[in-house]
Amino acid sequence: MQNSDIKPWLDSSWLASANQAYIEYIYEDFLKDPHSVPTDWRMLFRKISHSIVTQKPLDSNTSDDVYHSNASDNTMKVVNLINAFRFFGHQQACLDPLRLQEKKTIAELSMECYGLNSNNLQDTFNIDSWAIGKKAMTLSKIRSKLQSIYCGSIGAEYMHLTSPDEKQWIQHALECETPEVLFPVEKKKEFLKILTAAEGLERYLGSKFPGSKRFSLEGGDALILMLNEMIRHSSMHRTHQVMIGMAHRGRLNVLVNVFGKKIEELLHEFSGQRPVHMVGSGDVKYHLGFSSDINTEGGIVHLVLAHNPSHLEIVNPVIMGATRARIDCLPEKNSNQILPITIHGDAAIIGQGVMQETLNLSKVRGYEVGGTIRIVINNQIGFTTSNPKDSRSTQYCTDIAKMIMAPIFHVTADDPEAVALITYLALDFRRIFKKDVFIDLVCYRRHGHNEADEPHVTQPLMYQTIQKHPTVREIYAKQLQLEAVINKEDPTEMIQLYRDALDAGGCVTPSSYPVWYPIGPYSCTESLSCLNRVDSKFTDQLHIELRDLQTLALHINNIPDTVAMQSRVKKIYHDRYQMAIGKKLFDWGAAETLAYATLLSQGISCRLSGEDIGRGTFFHRHAVIYNQKDGSSYIPLQNIKNNQGAFSVWDSVLSEEAVLAFEYGYAMTVPKKLTIWEAQFGDFANGAQIVIDQFISTSEQKWGCLCGLVMFLPHGYEGQGPEHSSARIERYLQLCAEQNMQICMLSTPAQLYHILRYHTLQVTRRPLVIMSPKSLLRHPQAVSSLNDLSNGKFQAVIDEIDVLCLKSIQRIILCSGKVYYDLLTQRRKNNQKNIAIIRIEQLYPFPYIELKKILKLYTHVYDFVWCQEEPLNQGAWYINYNAYQSILPAGTVLRYSGRPASAAPAVGYSYIHRQQQDKLINDALTI
Repeated sequence: MQNSDIKPWLDSSWLASANQAYIEYIYEDFLKDPHSVPTDWRMLFRKISHSIVTQKPLDSNTSDDVYHSNASDNTMKVVNLINAFRFFGHQQACLDPLRLQEKKTIAELSMECYGLNSNNLQDTFNIDSWAIGKKAMTLSKIRSKLQSIYCGSIGAEYMHLTSPDEKQWIQHALECETPEVLFPVEKKKEFLKILTAAEGLERYLGSKFPGSKRFSLEGGDALILMLNEMIRHSSMHRTHQVMIGMAHRGRLNVLVNVFGKKIEELLHEFSGQRPVHMVGSGDVKYHLGFSSDINTEGGIVHLVLAHNPSHLEIVNPVIMGATRARIDCLPEKNSNQILPITIHGDAAIIGQGVMQETLNLSKVRGYEVGGTIRIVINNQIGFTTSNPKDSRSTQYCTDIAKMIMAPIFHVTADDPEAVALITYLALDFRRIFKKDVFIDLVCYRRHGHNEADEPHVTQPLMYQTIQKHPTVREIYAKQLQLEAVINKEDPTEMIQLYRDALDAGGCVTPSSYPVWYPIGPYSCTESLSCLNRVDSKFTDQLHIELRDLQTLALHINNIPDTVAMQSRVKKIYHDRYQMAIGKKLFDWGAAETLAYATLLSQGISCRLSGEDIGRGTFFHRHAVIYNQKDGSSYIPLQNIKNNQGAFSVWDSVLSEEAVLAFEYGYAMTVPKKLTIWEAQFGDFANGAQIVIDQFISTSEQKWGCLCGLVMFLPHGYEGQGPEHSSARIERYLQLCAEQNMQICMLSTPAQLYHILRYHTLQVTRRPLVIMSPKSLLRHPQAVSSLNDLSNGKFQAVIDEIDVLCLKSIQRIILCSGKVYYDLLTQRRKNNQKNIAIIRIEQLYPFPYIELKKILKLYTHVYDFVWCQEEPLNQGAWYINYNAYQSILPAGTVLRYSGRPASAAPAVGYSYIHRQQQDKLINDALTI
């Protein structure tokens, strides 16, 4: 190493002997872990370790004047004190606006803890490396600066981060920024106008609709300032879309004062009347979503507020899915162009398990969105908890952030400038490091959980304090008057101007802020009559010629020689190639992948997600082939042709609720893309029951929001016990009404091929739930020919396939799924020619027309049996009984053949399972 390489160090005071203890301290850390020290030190140590250094004498001006008080030892003591503030300063920060939280004494923040005392206060130390001001400062000034940075209105938690670069960046941002420079006079006036709007709307609604639920933001008014500054600041860094997910608290305020929703529209919602554009059930006003385009200094920004149920935190993975969908649609996949923001309550963020699942997605390849800004409206009380200690076991509600090494910034909501400062810091960190950032907005709730609640019942002391506490607008207005930024009359004038804007009924954003352009509701519904219509653009492409289909099948199953396949996988692809050339019939996996290939070749993108989905839980899909020589992956469906649709397959984390919610948000955002979520077993899908109940089955009726998500739920009774047998068909059928989704239990590979294509090419796509098979994946009878795929079509009902004399038929068995093959095999074995078996492939919407058409062939038959593997109180029996009965001949009673009613879905003993299975088959076939 040349002296020139180290010249900057030699010219400074860093390598002075007075710093020996500190350098040794840093070097020891470097030897343990080079990445644990700042980048500049790491580079220096690496150069030194490979070189001989000839050090020149230090300049005389770098010596005694800076180190005149036991410099070597005391410098290390000051280093430790500074680091202590970085670690523990947040525990002494002034965060609670109500000053009700008693501060604990933190021994590590005292000088005495490090052997310093009042005699050292005027000693001067070189603290250039800690970037808290000047190169040299007295201990008194260092302490004062540290108190201001780490124990003021902001409490920063970042020393738990494992990345030295991230810690150093935050350190520099906190310790070098000067709020006086950031906030000129005009900016401060703008802040006051925003706070006036936030407070003014709540008071207006409170006086106009006393007692009505609106889940007021009062006490957390600074949220509006924070969101406005987020949009403005992010737009300056090429962000064009902002996705927001939040619960009810403050939602109406955000709609009006951030999104620019017209006040007259909000007042109409308070009237309880159905909006003109809305069909279906609708929802309460504080659940509804909205979107708008706004003008900012950085250009037009599109804002989206997602629809939200009352189930807290579940919207967070939905927002991530919608954000990822938008990122995937960008040519450069630049996550900086889209900003996801989720807003939480202090009790919910730590109390709801889906939050942990959501955070676990944040850095996973198939789900990452370049970081999410997560804001907590921390009213320090949760919902109606009488004692905040009952809300959690952690010190902070945001401690969950530490599981993903995300920084946490606590800030008091009564200091608008601190709120803005931390907003900029959080956004910049997210943009640079592509990670989640948490902002804990510590505030209070001026009213109860809702406006009809009486909070004094459980929190008498807190609410006595709140009644006397001034609003943040009042606090800030007085501050600006003292600073001579405004005069005494300005606050009153701002209040009146905002009230005039409210009375006018239009957009009421502050006049000095960007103009807002509402563009209507978040999404609109289409007529139910659109269901099952095929997009005219693709009508001609629904059918694919046999020769073209065969060429495609040959291509995707002809794996390059450079890919060393595992022996079993190699056989599977060999067999699929034989299927393509017509020597074998198509099994389930081959037909499924060919369906994707046809869509991709037509320019339609596909996304598959779920646990083990690349391989397939039952070793049947193998959409991803792993090279046995180097571990690399090869995906045949990504190598069809140029300009094909994008194909992605993502093995998900072990989660149902967050992943399914993510995929719902994704599918809703890109309706022309085929998005599939597969449960490892259908039994486990009820871990995501909230998503199924609140979004998938009801979003169109509540919010006019369409979604074409496909769910694969492996289902079938094969003796694997009560946890690996049932996808709970009955629960999905119970949720069905108003053509809200499609439920299918298919019996052939061709049926799967056709339903996937048909579903994707429909004009209006609603959720498709497929009870997919397990043993049928390799069943010798569950196969289809290439001709079935090319020239066939999806059949909601499939008639008897054996050649039987119609006049001889005495009984008709109706069934769905795997049980069909058990019935067919046993009937053939019994040589019974007087029983016809009809398969109901689509359980909802119930195929009245198709079934009636087939039953016209059997007008002389009055003996009908419904056969199912599921217990009597489960499966499709109870839900669809009336539908069957309505189309059977008069006087006919549909009989049941299946397992008896049971609390558990299946038995855990293979012998009993076999007995039950034999009995239900025999009962159905015995006349």
